[in-house]
Amino acid sequence: MGTKQYGRVKWFDSRKGFGFIELEDGSGDVFVHFTDIEGEGYRTLEEGQRVTFEIEQTDKGPKAVHVKKA
Repeated sequence: MGTKQYGRVKWFDSRKGFGFIELEDGSGDVFVHFTDIEGEGYRTLEEGQRVTFEIEQTDKGPKAVHVKKA
């Protein structure tokens, strides 16, 4: 299990199912896919929304996982 991170949604395209979260510590942005958003039903995020998550390293770079609305 990774370290809990905090951030705000930079942008999220509901139709395509992905976007980016801006890390609260200012160290950059991380990719987020709708399948990594916790919850039931339609999983989406709103621009500016505060979230908690963990970072997982993938072949394509860092990715937010276990994303929860804060």
